[in-house]
This record gives sequence, C-alpha cells and structure tokens, in this order.
Amino acid sequence: MSRLFQPLTTAVSSQKGAKVSLIIWLVVAILISGLSFGAKKYAVNVSGGDLPDQAKSIVASKELEHYFPEEGGAPALLVFHNKDGLKSEDLKQVGEMSGYLHSDDAPNTIKESPPYHQFPEPVQQAFLSDDKTTLTLPVVLKDGLEMDDINETVTTLQKKGNSLVTDATELKITGPAGIASDTIAIFSNADVVLLLSTIGLILLLLIVIYRSPLLAVIPLLVSGLVYQVMDRFIGFAGKSGWFEIESQSLSIVSILLFAALTDYSLLVFARFREELKKQEDQYKAMQEAMKHVWEPIFFSGSTVLAAMLVLFIADYKPYQNFAPIFSITMVIILIAGLTLVPSLFALFGRKAFWPFIPKVGDPEIKTDSFWSRVSKAVVRKPGVISILLVAVLALFSLNMTQIDYSFNLIKSFPEDMNSRVGFERLEEHYSKGELAPTTVLLTSSDRLHHKDLLALRDVLEKQKGVEKVTTDFESRGALGIMKDSKIVAKDGTAARIQFIFKDNPYDQSSLNNLESMRKQSDDILKQSGMSPKKHNLHFTGETAKQADVQALNNRDTKWVILFVTLLITILLGLQTRSLVAPLYMIATILLSYGAAMGLSTFIFENILNLAEMSYRIPLYTFVFLVALGVDYNIMVVSRIREENIRIGLKEAVTHGVSMTGNVISSAGIILAATFGVLMTQPILELFMFGFTVALGILMDTFLVRGLLLPSLIVLLKKVSFWPSKIKLDEGEV
Repeated sequence: MSRLFQPLTTAVSSQKGAKVSLIIWLVVAILISGLSFGAKKYAVNVSGGDLPDQAKSIVASKELEHYFPEEGGAPALLVFHNKDGLKSEDLKQVGEMSGYLHSDDAPNTIKESPPYHQFPEPVQQAFLSDDKTTLTLPVVLKDGLEMDDINETVTTLQKKGNSLVTDATELKITGPAGIASDTIAIFSNADVVLLLSTIGLILLLLIVIYRSPLLAVIPLLVSGLVYQVMDRFIGFAGKSGWFEIESQSLSIVSILLFAALTDYSLLVFARFREELKKQEDQYKAMQEAMKHVWEPIFFSGSTVLAAMLVLFIADYKPYQNFAPIFSITMVIILIAGLTLVPSLFALFGRKAFWPFIPKVGDPEIKTDSFWSRVSKAVVRKPGVISILLVAVLALFSLNMTQIDYSFNLIKSFPEDMNSRVGFERLEEHYSKGELAPTTVLLTSSDRLHHKDLLALRDVLEKQKGVEKVTTDFESRGALGIMKDSKIVAKDGTAARIQFIFKDNPYDQSSLNNLESMRKQSDDILKQSGMSPKKHNLHFTGETAKQADVQALNNRDTKWVILFVTLLITILLGLQTRSLVAPLYMIATILLSYGAAMGLSTFIFENILNLAEMSYRIPLYTFVFLVALGVDYNIMVVSRIREENIRIGLKEAVTHGVSMTGNVISSAGIILAATFGVLMTQPILELFMFGFTVALGILMDTFLVRGLLLPSLIVLLKKVSFWPSKIKLDEGEV
C-alpha cells in the first residue's frame, strides 16, 4: 500500500506537483459544475417509500389497491379549532370551505372530499369532536403528485381557509399531505443556514485556537473546493437516477465533509510544522510530513468509508439511501486529504503559520504543556486511570437500557408547525386511535358472505388494544353490506374493515398489539368461523407500517453494528500490524459510544424533558461515532508506534500523547462543535443526533484517546502490539 500512496503524497508535495494537484482539482470542479446542478435540486424531503416491497404492510397495501383500485392519494386533514367551542358562524365557514373544495376554483390536484356543505345538520354535527371545539374535514389529493405540487396545494388551501375563519378560530392542515408540505418548508433554507453556520464556526474556532488567519482559511478553502466537487457529483448521480437523495442526508453530509477535512488539515499542519523546525525547504518538509501522516489519514478515512458501505446491507431504505451519498463523499474526502491538503499547505509554506512562523531549530515539545503533563500522569498511574475511566463510561452506558423510542415523525417537528399543531389538536379532542385507523383486508378464494364480515368485526373488537371497529355495518343490512363498494370488492372475494386502537397509533403499545394480531391471524379467522386455508388477513395503515419499520430497524441496527465492528477491527489490525491492539482499540470506542448514548439519554429525559428518542438515532450515532472515533485512536497509536522505534514504550507513549495532544484535542473540539451545529436545525431528530455525536466525540477525544487508550498500552506492555515487536524501557520486562 505504501508503494502506491507514498509516491503519490511525495509527488503532490513537491513544488511542481503541488501546483499540478491544485490545478487538477480546480479543473474537475469546473467541469463537473457544467454537468449538473447541485444535489439540492434533485433532493426529496420525504422518501417515496421507506419499506422494501416484501414488508407486510407494503404487501397489504398492494393487495388493497388490487381489490379497491379507486383508493389512493395523499390525505390532508383540515382541522378547525376554537378553544371556546365552534359556533354556528364557524360551522358556516367550514361549509364555505367545503363548497370551495368542490368548485372550479379549487386546485385541480384535489381528488375528493366529503361534501360537508351539502350534508344535513345532524350529519355535519358528526364531524365535530365530543367537546365541540374541533372539526376535521378530510381532503384527498390525487395520487402520484410531486412534492412541490402537494406543497402548493396545501399552501393554497391554508390561505383560503385563513381568509374564511374568524380570529378566534384556527385552521391547521395535517395528515400526510400537511406533513409533506411542512417538511419542504423546514428544509427550504435549512441547508444554506447549516453550511454557513458550519463555515463560520470552524473559522472562529481555528482563529481562537491557533491565532493564525491563514491557518484558519486554508482548511475552509480545501473544504469549499471539495464540497463543490462532491455536491455536483451527487447532483449528477441524482439527476441520472442512480439513487435517491434525501434532504436530511445532505444536511449531515456537509457537516461530515467540513469536519473530516478540517481534521486532516490539522493533522497535516501539525506534522508539517514539526518538519519545518528541522529543515528549511518547505516542499521537502511537506514530503517528510506526509511520509508519516498518509497512513493515519488513509486508515481513518477508510474506517469511515467502511462504516458507510455497510449501510448497503440495510433493508430500511433511509439507511440504504445514506450509503451511496456518504460513501461517495468519503472517497472524495480521502482523495482530497492525500492530495489537495498537502498541496495547499506546501504552496503556502511557512506563511501559513503567520504570525507564529516555525523556524529551524525551534523546540519540538513544550515540557510544561497540558498534554505533556497528562502523558506523564498516564505513564505513572495507568491502572488507576484505566479502572476509573472504564467504570465511569460503563456506568453511563447502562442508561442505554432506559431509552424509549419514537416512531412518530411529526413529534420531531417544531411545536408551532401547522401539521404538528393540527395533529395534536386531533390527539387532544378525538379518540387517539382516530389519528390513523388500521384497515384489515380480508381475502378469500370464494365469495364472502355478510355473516363472515360481522363475525370478523366482533372478533376484532375483542382484540387487545382495539377500541372499536369504525366501519359502519348497522345502517346497511346484509344486502347493503355486500353491495357497498367501500367495504366489499367488486368480485366479492375481498372486504375491508377499519378499526382504531385505544392508544396513539404510533405508541409502542399499539405497535405491539398490531404485531400480535398479525401473528394470531389464523386464530382470528378461526374464531370468525373462517378457514385460514381459504382466507387471509392483511393489515394496512400507519400502525402496520411503523410495526414493519420497527422490525426492520431492529434487524438493520443489529447487523450494521456487527459488520461495522468487524470491518473496523480488521482495518485496525492492518494499520497496527497487531492482533491485540485492534481488540482494545475497538473496545474503547464501543464503550465510548455506549457512554455517549446513555449520558445523552439521561440529559434528554431529566434536563431537556425529551421523553423519547427517534429510533434512527442509535444506528446513525453508532456509524458516525465509531468511524470518527477511530480516527483519533489511529493518529495517537501511529505516533506511539513511530516513537517506539527509537525509544522505550513508556517514553514513546509520553512523547506520542504530547506530540498529538494539541492537534487532536483541537480537531476534536472543532469536530464536536461542527456536529453541534445540527442542534440549530428545526428537526428534533437532528438536534438529538447532533448533541449525542458531539458529546461522544468529546468523550473520545479527551477521555478515550487522551487517557484510556494510552493507559491500556502502558499496562499491556509488550503484549500491546503483539505479534509486532515492542521496544520496552530500561528495566521493563
């Protein structure tokens, strides 16, 4: 491997090679900008389908569409609310809104809506909540609409409704269409704000930490150029239909790019400064620096890339969609870290460090520095430090068992967003289950009889967690039931029945009850007097979908964690040339991940009053924390191994921690702060993800990399890098 990368880094660090490298990057950026717009142009705000085709709820939906082809479309729920009760004037305005929905002035994207304005008063009263404060008017938009069309329709309906209702009455549009519209609004400018905030924060921190204007600007110049290449390449891939681009992925990938390239820039800069104290020629100094840092950069980037590639094995599509975007980004980052970063620093030379320009003969280490004192403490008391840190991190990790997961996307929205307010109005003033009824599709090899449906209804109402069956049988009679196209398919071999749960349809209790009903489908059929050999039950709706999401998430999380751990352990073995070192290195990283998750959960629940965490956060946090946490471990271990060639192990640990302490702690602070920028986003999921990753990075930077890992190396002595040979200190065995 060194035969490939060392000549490359040597070439791009030469006077001519540095210029050629920069020109190539500029040409690539210009050419790819001509091929495509940025990735945002081709991004979607809500995935078209999160579940694979074989998921039970998807199979059920397709069966339902087969027997009832007229169904489909994106529902929008118009929620009218007056805390003092809806008056006759308010109901009149609802009628006007209903009349508008059925007029030629209404958007042509509307498929259907009940003619509320034509109903007699008793029927209109049925739309009201029991406390008479809330009324829901459903509207179904046409199937297959683009996101922009849905957003435009919802915006038009909201404006029209606002012009009709009184000041005391509010109209909020929720349901899938309302949620989609709000998602577009949330992400419309979020990525620009995020990018500018990231750049501003990195610039500020670099200036404060290093007090050198050029040193603060160079990593951002690198990141800006690489971001342009990455953004247009992913945009081209999205334009060509290679994969789906999600807006949330773009938010996180920009953070990853700027953070990782800043890390690599600081690593190169630190070693470059060391070499400039040894020789005058800036290009030879960079070539010597890259001889020592190309391997840490390559392996740290490779671990992140490996973690992203593992996401391809996931069945849950949002995880799959992360894989290509982040894998492509990491390849580009890795190439830039080995070519563009050394090229730019070599071209700037000593001027990059102004006003603190390194000179030949300057001392390498300040013996009274913070990390010099820390390294000496580690060597003196490795056992005490190791036991204390493992105990504290393990204690934090135990709190992972207390995590409650949320499967309700809308709870991640800002509290004042229309769709969330409307959803919560429904939750407060109607039966919780009515937020998202579950549809049971009964199929048969023969024509169904009305008694089959009545028997099934009675059995369903007795199931655990079911409040009531909402399909109206009583007003139809036997013949009416069988002729009602809303209940029975045209050929008579399929029928559908709706019911609602007692609890919120997104609550864990509802998901568990739905899954239990699936498993007991045969028993339900038998109790209804039907044969499981001739009849089948399918469950559709939000609860069924989220039950599938939960099952897939559990499966994907288990396998991704397993494969990422194995891959990174193998890569660490290749990098350290040891069978032992990868084991304690990956163990400390996993412990750090568990501690970050556990401590974050404690803070969320007991300080921030956030009772639930998005089910996606553990896996995303694992991938990023483990992959990025390896970076700093690789950097410090590489330096310790390098120093151990000429000095004893304890002295090598002291020297390695001292030499890498400032640059790694600075990089860790910047990386944590960069992910912390996600906390400014209006989506709660991004806030919690950013907080957890930032906390984990700080733990890894200061506790694991600075204290625990070097302590373990000192404790294990010659076994620490077995079977590689270790030079021990005098008197050590």
